Amino acid sequence: MSDAAQPTAAEVRAAAEAVKTALDRHLAAIERRSGEDDPAVSEAFNQLAAAAEAYDELLYDRYDEVTPFEIPGAEDTLPPYAGPGEPHAISVLIRRDYTVAEPQRLLAQAQRVEAADYDDGGDEDGAAASVPGALGTLFGEFEPDEIASRHKEFGLEEGDSTLWVTAAEEPPEAGEWLAAPFEHIDPQAVVCRFDVSAVFDDDASDDEDEDELDFVGDDEEELEPLDTDK
Repeated sequence: MSDAAQPTAAEVRAAAEAVKTALDRHLAAIERRSGEDDPAVSEAFNQLAAAAEAYDELLYDRYDEVTPFEIPGAEDTLPPYAGPGEPHAISVLIRRDYTVAEPQRLLAQAQRVEAADYDDGGDEDGAAASVPGALGTLFGEFEPDEIASRHKEFGLEEGDSTLWVTAAEEPPEAGEWLAAPFEHIDPQAVVCRFDVSAVFDDDASDDEDEDELDFVGDDEEELEPLDTDK
């Protein structure tokens, strides 16, 4: 960052004072809370997180120093549910991350799918000839849940995943949100969420589970036949 764009010492000091004020408000809200899901506590928490993040950024920009705190931001904490009591519609938002661990296995599986779709055995220069094309072929052929359960067969390694269920009074109009499917989600309409991440796993149990799994053999000839009928 250039000297002209750096925050002043006074701005850093003001941000530090804002953190102190937010700490006092957060503690006061906790001392006065009316229940486990008191919205005043959630609001004070979010204000404290925002103040701490602003101070941390200014401190780094000005002095190249950081705080020892790691406070999750407001976007990482869902507020209490405030959606309809009897929702007539729900939306399920899913994100699953994968690593392409074995590109050749991925390509081979996609090419087998592509070959089954053509009488001439497929085209070497078809969509499945590249990793992006292979991904398009496999995700076009198989449901996401099936890919999740058979990811090792496709040369993929699981990463983090999350599932959110949101509630609404009425279903949206057909095609209304397709252009931007993950925008404008109201956190207070989230009924429940389920997160899966390696940070939650116990290393010992992971090793035991991996020893019990045997999806495919090491040789390509040992791959199980793919059901290409949807």
